[in-house]
Amino acid sequence: MAKNQIISVHFNGVEIGKIGYDEDQKKSSFQYNPDFLETGLYKRLFPYIIRRSPNTQVYSGFEGETFRGLPPMIADSLPDYFGNIVFKEWLEAMQKDFVNISPLEQLTYVGKRGIGALEFVPAKEIISNNTIDVEEITEVVKKVLDVKTSVSEKGLSDISLLNIFKMGTSAGGARPKILVSEHKETGLLKAGDLEYSEDYNHYLIKLSVDEGYSKEKVEFVYYQIAQSLGVEMMPSKLIDDKHFATLRFDRQNGEKQHILTASGMSGWDFKKPEHSSYENLFKLAVDLRLPHKDIEQLFKRMVFNIVFCNIDDHLKNFSFIYNAEKDRWNLAPAYDLTYPLDALKNYTRMSRAMSVSGKRTDIKREDLLKIADLFTIKNPNAVIETVLSATELFKPLSDKQNIPTKVIEKIGSEFTKL
Repeated sequence: MAKNQIISVHFNGVEIGKIGYDEDQKKSSFQYNPDFLETGLYKRLFPYIIRRSPNTQVYSGFEGETFRGLPPMIADSLPDYFGNIVFKEWLEAMQKDFVNISPLEQLTYVGKRGIGALEFVPAKEIISNNTIDVEEITEVVKKVLDVKTSVSEKGLSDISLLNIFKMGTSAGGARPKILVSEHKETGLLKAGDLEYSEDYNHYLIKLSVDEGYSKEKVEFVYYQIAQSLGVEMMPSKLIDDKHFATLRFDRQNGEKQHILTASGMSGWDFKKPEHSSYENLFKLAVDLRLPHKDIEQLFKRMVFNIVFCNIDDHLKNFSFIYNAEKDRWNLAPAYDLTYPLDALKNYTRMSRAMSVSGKRTDIKREDLLKIADLFTIKNPNAVIETVLSATELFKPLSDKQNIPTKVIEKIGSEFTKL
């Protein structure tokens, strides 16, 4: 790729604009397509940071691993931790160096395959393989995660890595996962990188690798409890009694849905503490003019995270979904609700990603009630009591999944009493 190549950003079949990147200065630029601006469509597609102007806009304040110099709403389409591991391994198998791949070139690999609805042109052509064996894929993932040995020592081929690359690199987060599409009538599984028709159910599958117990089963139990509390989530299930599969909210009704995380929407780096607070998240939701039911839903999710010790509640684990017809945003369904630590290990200090009333540890009921008062939450004490009572569901639901007793006891002991 040329040093300062420009690529196009598309949405709903329309070129929105072009983005460029200067490798020497580590600066990116964005310019809207004037023809798109004249249509007056999708005025709130990018509510912040990118101004709706025909002029070229330059961005220099977003260096680092999270945004890689790109405008945050574009960087949201880049792979996260696990995706980057696979990408690096695949490039190594192809005798290419990840260090020399610019963020723009990485977007050309994302192409039309990314989470959400943004597409990038030109796109690298990646030949699709329609046959998927989840167990075979899991074995390859185990080798990929063995970062101590080289590709050649692991015996990984570029073809086996390509299959993981196509199905896993656009999914966010740190744990191994793949994107698949399941035909509604035949049950046939195919790579979910390009498929989004209504003939299929589109899943994100978190793969269970041998770690002493199944974290995916724990997440399924958390999902069941959250559902019982009225936390809005996409329907989920276990595959082969161990892999956690959830329907994708960015693929609905045969269409791609435009999604932005709170980090990508705001430009707040989710790895940095200065902006990582629930107060900021609520302010962002209000500023987006979300309906009040979404604000109350956000409060319930916050309480759930506090009570059930989901300390990995960072700004990329909250998303917003765009309604193109109404040109407005809503809170996306909840995801990644789980106990994120290894329950078989002892941790001397646990600090959550998002602060509440300036606190990341020892959070009390009054800290939650301050937020409830600020954002006019109805009956907050009732919400808190309902979530607290749901902790009683954890053991019986975990027993049903044959989760080891010591894991159940350890996680249960971490629940916050409030």
